[in-house]
Amino acid sequence: MILDRPAAFVFDWDNTLVDSWGTIQAALNTMFAQMGHPPWTMAETQLKVRKSLRDSFPALFGDRWQEAQKLYLDAFEALHIERLAPLPGAEALLQAIAAEGHYLALVSNKTGRFLRREVAALAWDRYFGKVIGAGDAARDKPDRAPVDMALDGSGIEAGPRVWFVGDTGIDMACARNAGCVPILVHGPEDGLLRDEEFADAKPVRHFRDCMALAREISH
Repeated sequence: MILDRPAAFVFDWDNTLVDSWGTIQAALNTMFAQMGHPPWTMAETQLKVRKSLRDSFPALFGDRWQEAQKLYLDAFEALHIERLAPLPGAEALLQAIAAEGHYLALVSNKTGRFLRREVAALAWDRYFGKVIGAGDAARDKPDRAPVDMALDGSGIEAGPRVWFVGDTGIDMACARNAGCVPILVHGPEDGLLRDEEFADAKPVRHFRDCMALAREISH
C-alpha cells in the first residue's frame, strides 16, 4: 500500500526501538514474588504487558495495586539501564527519518522518568522533539492524550500526516484514536501477528523490523 509521505513520526519505545522484554519480565517476577503472585513466563509477559501500570495493576492487585507498582518500579529501576539494548536498525531508522527532516516524538506506556532516562542513556534524545511516558499526560495509551502532548509545539496536529509506529495492538489503537496512520513494526521477539490483538485496530502497513521501515523511509 502506498501512503503519502508523513510530516511526523510518533514512536512507541519498548520492543519497537529497544528490546525490553527480559527486563520487564525480571522486574515483574521480582514484584510478583513479593506480592505472593505466581511468576509469568516470557510468553505470558509478551502477551499481557500492554497498558500502563495505572491502567493494568488495579485489575491485578485491587486495593494493593499501588504497593505492587512501587515494588515493580523499584525492581525495574535496578535493572533497566544496564540491560538497555537497541533493536537492530533502530538508530539507523531514527537517523533516516531525521535526515528527511521529519518531526519525531516518543509515546510510551513506560513510566516517564524511566523512559527519559533510557533515551538519554542511548544519547537518542537528540532525535525526539518530545518524550512522553506513562503518567505525563492526563491519560495513557491507547487514549490520544499523550499523542497530542507529543505533537504540541511542533506545528503538526495528530492526523493522517502522522505515522504512529509501534509493536502491539494498543499502539495501533492509540494511532486510530488520534487519527494517525498505524504502522506496525515487529521486533525479533514478537512472534507472529495475532489476529485477535489487532481485530479492532489493524495496521495500515506492517514492517518486519526497524531496518525494513528505514529502507521504506529512505526509498
